[in-house]
Amino acid sequence: MQNLKAVIIGASHAAAQMSVSLRQEGWDGEIIMIGDEPYLPYHRPPLSKTFLSGDKSIQDLLIRPATFYEKQQIQFIHGHVVSIDRERKILDLADGSQISYAKLALCTGARVRKLDIEGSDLKGVYYVRNAADIEAIQQHIQSAKHAVMIGGGYIGLETAASLRKQGIQVSLLETASRILQRVTAPELSSFYTRIHKEQGVNIYTDISVERLVGSTQVQGVLCTDGKTIPADLVIVGIGVQPNSEFAQAAGIEVNNGIVIDAYGRTNDPDIVAAGDCTSHFNVHYQRQLRLESVPNANEQAKVAAATLCGKSKPYSALPWFWSDQYDIKLQIAGLNHGYDQLVIRGDLQNSNSFAAFYFKNKQLIAADCINRPLEFMLSKKIINDNIQIDPAQFADESIDLKQLTQ
Repeated sequence: MQNLKAVIIGASHAAAQMSVSLRQEGWDGEIIMIGDEPYLPYHRPPLSKTFLSGDKSIQDLLIRPATFYEKQQIQFIHGHVVSIDRERKILDLADGSQISYAKLALCTGARVRKLDIEGSDLKGVYYVRNAADIEAIQQHIQSAKHAVMIGGGYIGLETAASLRKQGIQVSLLETASRILQRVTAPELSSFYTRIHKEQGVNIYTDISVERLVGSTQVQGVLCTDGKTIPADLVIVGIGVQPNSEFAQAAGIEVNNGIVIDAYGRTNDPDIVAAGDCTSHFNVHYQRQLRLESVPNANEQAKVAAATLCGKSKPYSALPWFWSDQYDIKLQIAGLNHGYDQLVIRGDLQNSNSFAAFYFKNKQLIAADCINRPLEFMLSKKIINDNIQIDPAQFADESIDLKQLTQ
């Protein structure tokens, strides 16, 4: 590893962790991180929350300060990689420059899905993915009065909550029959619908957008049912897709993301990958997954960095996520796909503190914990250790779940 050069494409959570873990695992050669934003790696989840609200600046969001990378001799280059020459081990950048590598880490993340309808290029139409997106929205917020959020996933709900806190009228549009339909149970969708309506958000489900209305500036959203919703600000949150095209063009295997094994390796022995851009076989759920999650990005980066340093540390982390909306913290352990039983612990109808447990064949596979950090931690342990507990006991708050896991 001495005098070898490791290059990391991307400046994401995965990239930041990759650079740190390489040094921790003993890489003593060059480390170069290439990012297409003018910032060092920063925390992404606060973008739709404290950064949008103006409570945090980009400097507040940096994962590590510039002095850390300088001390660790990790070089940051602002640029955009357009192709990989695997045979010569050379990267071509958009500005015409080239960078050679001995080992390569792909931490390219994902990009937003764009609206493909009339009016989507009007002024006042934004997406939520990076700091530049939010900075543009912040400028517009100062004069905005009516915002329409297209998409009822977590990004849409978090953004709606931030806008309401700033006094902006918000309408949220979702094509499915309920918000969060792809990721949670109907009971949780109903809970979040109640919370947002109590905060003044107008929620429309089973509705599709035909076009955005306006000449140069967006003025409204025309739906396929003929309804027009006034808007001087439109924010789109309809999912993301992995940045994997240039990897595929280089002959790296791609299938809904860059395919990696349990050690972060691609089909090229000198190239690893980590984060939202990757697809891996998950041992907990016995299927191929692409996860959009900070914890997953960090854990995969640690594994891949060890691999580049000649060490074998297989990835086995349980997926987990979180979402902050108003004064409600949701912590999610595991994935609920295929559940056949839902058990609620606490008062879902009248409080903002409860846990929803998802079971498959009487085995806990996932949990959504609303302001319930203890249940979240216990759920991770129960799923990881495959602990057998009668589902009925989860609903009984007189039973100490912690005792059942010991």
